[in-house]
Amino acid sequence: MNLYPPEAAARHRAAGYWTGELLDAMIRRHAAATPERIAVTDRDRRWSYAELDARADRLAAGLAARGLRRGDRVVLQLPNVAEFFEVFFGALRAGVVPVMALPAHRRSEIGYFCEFAEARALFVPDRHEGFDHRVLAAEVRAAVPQPLEVFVVGEPGPFSPLAELRAPADAPLPAPPDPGDLAFLQLSGGSTGLPKLIPRCHDDYLYSVRASAGICGLSPESVYLCALPAAHNFPLSSPGTLGTFFAGGRVVLAPDPSPATALGLIARERVTLTGVVPPLALAWAGAAEAAGPDGPDLSSLELLQVGGAKLSEEAARRLGPALGCRLQQVFGMAEGLVNYTRPEDDEHTVLTTQGRPISPDDEVRVVDDEDRDLPDGTAGHLLTRGPYTIRGYWRAPEHNARSFTADGFYRTGDIVRRTATGHLVVEGRAKDQINRGGEKVAAEEVENVLLAHPAVHDASVVAEPDEFLGERSCAYVILRPGAERPRPVELKSFVRAAGLAGYKVPDRVEFVAAFPSTGIGKVSKKDLRAHQS
Repeated sequence: MNLYPPEAAARHRAAGYWTGELLDAMIRRHAAATPERIAVTDRDRRWSYAELDARADRLAAGLAARGLRRGDRVVLQLPNVAEFFEVFFGALRAGVVPVMALPAHRRSEIGYFCEFAEARALFVPDRHEGFDHRVLAAEVRAAVPQPLEVFVVGEPGPFSPLAELRAPADAPLPAPPDPGDLAFLQLSGGSTGLPKLIPRCHDDYLYSVRASAGICGLSPESVYLCALPAAHNFPLSSPGTLGTFFAGGRVVLAPDPSPATALGLIARERVTLTGVVPPLALAWAGAAEAAGPDGPDLSSLELLQVGGAKLSEEAARRLGPALGCRLQQVFGMAEGLVNYTRPEDDEHTVLTTQGRPISPDDEVRVVDDEDRDLPDGTAGHLLTRGPYTIRGYWRAPEHNARSFTADGFYRTGDIVRRTATGHLVVEGRAKDQINRGGEKVAAEEVENVLLAHPAVHDASVVAEPDEFLGERSCAYVILRPGAERPRPVELKSFVRAAGLAGYKVPDRVEFVAAFPSTGIGKVSKKDLRAHQS
């Protein structure tokens, strides 16, 4: 499967960006050189590089013994537990392709991923944050057309425990994949509500990880706190957990990102860096300020990365002093392009921009509505192409026709300005999408659910500012003639019951008689947003 045009792949190899190394090789390398060094800390468990490597081997052999072959897909929906990496690296080692689902996904999303990707297996926890994933797995397995094995971390219920998949230590390993092969599928939150799958290969993703680890100064002494869901692109690769493994450092998994948990782990495990979204960063800063000198010892923390949503300059000024560390702004996307502010950047640049690209061969265009290039300092649509930016979504020709130019530039949907130094300032989103604390909510997806309610004639979901989340969602609803007005909480429960993730449930519901319209009769979401009180 060619994920890049042959001439582009050859150019990236010749430039040294693509090295032909497999993603799981970083674990094998450190297991051989420093086998006793701790790779992962999960609550009271500590796995060395040797143990993680051996577990990945046994998982790879077990997948092969179950009949899974190179290129087969599995859906990985595990929270921040060490087994996440056991399954991830084991699948990669077998050439099996994980679909990187999030713990917050529910029946609608998991069912779609399993069916669309024709998944052979689903990996879930028994329970997470009060939700029984085994019930979800049973519903999904009953609904998809293909056989679906379910493996559970914890009490398996009617399914197989993960331990059952682990082959004996001396079991034969499957042949390794090719570095240009599809390694895993990430998720893109789109404005249409139809999840798109992002194909990543070993070559392109490892380059992004390696470059990120270098820019962020990771070393074997680095200790990374994974506070966001491990399957998210930001904590996975920017430089995240994989960058830490690449450098031979240690990953500390946070079971939840609350200030009490996260700050306690920073103090206990002597964490040196972490990456979070703006709402979490502000919550941590508030907790640290409130605790004062009697709070957790955060003196080990050197670098706080903030990304996933726009960080205001006012918030940025507060974070470094509150947490006693250096701030780095991050702007990236699972489709590819990653930007960081750098250690050598002046304070103004760090506080007011979202960084510059990691690769000398990242091509960035800022264009108007007609794809004409704009001068620096002018806001426009961001287009990008480079050695780790995909050339198309997986099995999505219609999306690809809209999202990529004929010469391979990805239309990110972001509105940005480029400074004279090449740094980007994110002004907003062109797509009809809500960025709720770093989680992307497609308005159309929520609207379609609301429209199924018997009392609802029409619905329009828009973003509204939120001091903590950055943006939250508001559903404007027109009722059917004669329908009894439901309480807002009833409509929220209706959306939740439809199987959508909790973060997609509207934060606010407002009933209106009509929607403002544009000159051609479309709902004017701009005017709806202006209507907000």
